[in-house]
Amino acid sequence: MRLGAHVTVVSLEQKAYARALFGSSCFQRDLTKFNICEKAVEGQEYVFNLVGIKGSVELGERVRQLFLVHLRYQSNMLEASFRAGVSRYLFVSSICAYPPSTLHREDNVWNGLPKQNDRYAGIAKRIGELEAETYLHEYNWKAVRIVRPSNVYGPFDDFNPATAQVIPALIRRVLDGERPMCIWGDGSVIRDFIFVQDVVDGLLLAMENAPPCFPINLGSGVPMTIKELAEIIVAESGVDTMIEWDPSKPSGDPIRLLSMERAEATIGFRPKFTLREGIRQTIQWYIQNREFAHERKNLLSA
Repeated sequence: MRLGAHVTVVSLEQKAYARALFGSSCFQRDLTKFNICEKAVEGQEYVFNLVGIKGSVELGERVRQLFLVHLRYQSNMLEASFRAGVSRYLFVSSICAYPPSTLHREDNVWNGLPKQNDRYAGIAKRIGELEAETYLHEYNWKAVRIVRPSNVYGPFDDFNPATAQVIPALIRRVLDGERPMCIWGDGSVIRDFIFVQDVVDGLLLAMENAPPCFPINLGSGVPMTIKELAEIIVAESGVDTMIEWDPSKPSGDPIRLLSMERAEATIGFRPKFTLREGIRQTIQWYIQNREFAHERKNLLSA
């Protein structure tokens, strides 16, 4: 909107929450239905397919919904956009599409299967990327751009304890007064976190400058342990609490870090926010918006 675009959003979010997030041109619809996708893309020049199911480690057990819902969203939105003749289409893939590695480079995505806890969602995202390639090869439809974000966080995140990822989950637990705070694992796993504003900038750069169907990572490229993350959240919250670790519980892959070389070389993307700066803004937003910060719609929490 600040770029002069008229933005229309179709989301599962409750109306009051969605309008606070997106403004008045927002419609609550289910994009697993093809006719809804056709209506959503009608008259649009650019389509950003940001659909995905975020969640914590234990949500990986909801495999049918993770897999089938992703496939329906992806196929319906892609076909509807192709038929509508949109000039640019952004497909947001995921870091979970990668096989285990110490550093995820774009061309290595097919070097093995994703880890077991990410297998269904990760393969669904791979299928979405391949679907886009079929339209390029068969119809020479050059609209599709592909990005693979790392762990995205920031204002308007999902703070529901049943579905939230690690950053919003820890922020809520700290500010809700959990004493002590017990965290799964031993804190040694490494993640790549990226603030939502940096992601938005990266999406816009990719939409304008990326080659068709040329996957590009969007992350910080900075390794961060969960222990370091938890300490930053506690420090920035201003709350005095102890952290305890439970190594008997699962904590996911030992390391997930994105190579950012292609993003910088191809679309000129460099993240601007440090993790501490992003955490600070996210905590401030949550404190000011607790009354509806827990209303995020998630298919796996239904």
